[in-house]
Amino acid sequence: MATVSPVAATAGVPAGERGATRIADRVVAKIAARAAREALRGQSPQAAADAHATVTVHRRDDRRHFGEARVRVAVELGYPSDIGAQCRAVRRRVTERVTALAHMEVPEVAVDVERLHSPLLERTGRGRVR
Repeated sequence: MATVSPVAATAGVPAGERGATRIADRVVAKIAARAAREALRGQSPQAAADAHATVTVHRRDDRRHFGEARVRVAVELGYPSDIGAQCRAVRRRVTERVTALAHMEVPEVAVDVERLHSPLLERTGRGRVR
């Protein structure tokens, strides 16, 4: 019995009829969450461990790009710190990684800061930071 290689099997089928690769939204969300953790590495361990993401993907019929991903990343940050700089680093890293790994355009990355961690509060329990 002769076997047919996958390349030979698709050689006679036009490109538009071969099917398409779809990347699941949850995969893009995992890439974005991991990229956020990478961007926060070096901050407090809690900040880098708790990043998670949600993604909305708009599909296109383009063979080079798999669509457009709008990302919302939730993070926890150390305080006091430069929160704006950390959010910019998260946006930049998420955009780079989703574009590189999922071949999607990323026109929007929203960063939600869910919680701030202060060493002063962790030592004394509840209270105000002055």
